[in-house]
Amino acid sequence: MTATLTVTHKAIGAEVRRGTYDVLLDGGRVGSVAMNATYARPVEPGTHTLQVREGRKSSRTVTFDAADGETVAFRCTGKRFLPIFLASFFVPRLALALRRTGAGTDERTATA
Repeated sequence: MTATLTVTHKAIGAEVRRGTYDVLLDGGRVGSVAMNATYARPVEPGTHTLQVREGRKSSRTVTFDAADGETVAFRCTGKRFLPIFLASFFVPRLALALRRTGAGTDERTATA
């Protein structure tokens, strides 16, 4: 059996970085997600890494575990707190935010 990974590109309010983001699973591009859309794909149970990218701008890499039959959901956005937004011009991996959503999420899974 497999698990399901979903990545939703949605922001609350105005967002400057509204482009389509590439979805990278375990270091390889597996698809893309447009603004106000959701990307979904089956994944094998186990530990995986996830990142979203738009050109040189990216999110941090997030590590997550997927169990049989589980849906692992993430939300990504280009909307950032002003100091982080400004810093992202010099540190591109701060440009996009990727957060796990749903029950039982653990925000401490983000790795640099």
